[in-house]
Amino acid sequence: MTTEIKFGTDGWRAIIAEDFTFPNVRACAQSVALYLKETGLAERGLVIGYDTRFASEDFAAAVAEVAAANGIHAYLCDSPVPTPVVSHTLLERKAGGGVVITASHNPARWSGFKYKPEYASSASPETIARIEEPLPSILASDVPRLPLAEAQEQGLVELISPRQPYLEHLAELVDLEALRAAGLRVVVDSMYGAGIGWLPQLLIGGATQVQELHGERNPLFPSLQPEPIARHLEALIDTVKSTGADVGLATDGDADRVGIVDEKGEFVNQHQVFALLAYYLLEVRGQRGPMVKSVTSTRMIQRLGELYDVPVHETPVGFKFLGPKMIAEDALIAGEESGGFAFRHHPPDRDGILSSLYFLDLMARRDRRPSELIAELYDKVGPHYYDRIDIRLEPEQKTELIERLSRARPERLAGLRVVETDTTDGFRFCLEGGEWLLIRFSGTEPLLRIYTEVQDQGLVQKLLAAGKELVGLP
Repeated sequence: MTTEIKFGTDGWRAIIAEDFTFPNVRACAQSVALYLKETGLAERGLVIGYDTRFASEDFAAAVAEVAAANGIHAYLCDSPVPTPVVSHTLLERKAGGGVVITASHNPARWSGFKYKPEYASSASPETIARIEEPLPSILASDVPRLPLAEAQEQGLVELISPRQPYLEHLAELVDLEALRAAGLRVVVDSMYGAGIGWLPQLLIGGATQVQELHGERNPLFPSLQPEPIARHLEALIDTVKSTGADVGLATDGDADRVGIVDEKGEFVNQHQVFALLAYYLLEVRGQRGPMVKSVTSTRMIQRLGELYDVPVHETPVGFKFLGPKMIAEDALIAGEESGGFAFRHHPPDRDGILSSLYFLDLMARRDRRPSELIAELYDKVGPHYYDRIDIRLEPEQKTELIERLSRARPERLAGLRVVETDTTDGFRFCLEGGEWLLIRFSGTEPLLRIYTEVQDQGLVQKLLAAGKELVGLP
């Protein structure tokens, strides 16, 4: 049993059977139960969902047993569901909180424990601190549990099927009949995750054709990691090319993120997707409202804010920051570099399914394919080029690198003058002409990440190399 459980950018993640064990999951559940009681939310109940990873349903049942032993009504999903469906269910049932057993995009060996507060986004740092604080004492004691069958008999655990209410809500946000009639040729890669079958069900029944890849549960995630970025989407890219599809869509392990491949088989990066979704809401649907972005996200959002006269707010990475800011500002859209986007009139949480539908609606309304939409966007905001490298770290390297970066005072990077250094989340070097380089540590994996966005494609690799040189790595 681990002696320390630390929640990262979005929940606690660990390797199954090493640290992600039933005793540790029960300890997290007990801490959540205590938090719900202390905040007066326990009487509203707890929604519990899970993904398609190994034994996820069993870990979810363990959470329900602990909740029941604490006298908290548990709404336990009866099958794997996307995280955004849990968030929607939380609001629909006015529950006090939610737990999702998922490691999102991590490799198959990992699982995770996400806590969703009553407002249905990622929990704030303050909430997470309150959940983490009693864990050491809980881990040293016996956690109460009520066997699942007995808890169901007593009415403390209720099996629920959240599918239909969520689907009905989506139909209020986007014209599904128009999408089905649009005649789009779509390939969907569900990446063996919780999004299996959801987009095909929403889109079939008309002229639009949908082909699904990796549409069965396989906890080994063979041949891929369930992260919808270019290097994990070879099958989707190849299928789009070979079938002449208009677009490829991918959702990650818990379907709260989206990845898009254009009609040529080229990956549409997350910054382009974020800007296109913002452009869709502002220009195509004529909506107005503030926009919220993380420090790692594209400056195209600021440019769109200027063009459409709407404010743009910036936060550290993670929906534990973006979600509360979105609520406070009644934002139109919020997004981050990882491919997670949230929208007004919907839970303030990432949703890869709704993001996919909105992107398809943009295609249908504009009668353009993805590469043509990017050209249309660039006519508005100018071209932007982005890339990121991930470097795996040993634990002892992190402190050394933080100290090194704290001392760094570069005047120029890749020949560009450094005009500002921002330490909101990591070390972001703002460069002349609006270009930027960011170096930060992942909140979910032992990785150092180096990001850049520029308007001259030739600068991308030069700036990434400058970032590696800055941290003293080959």
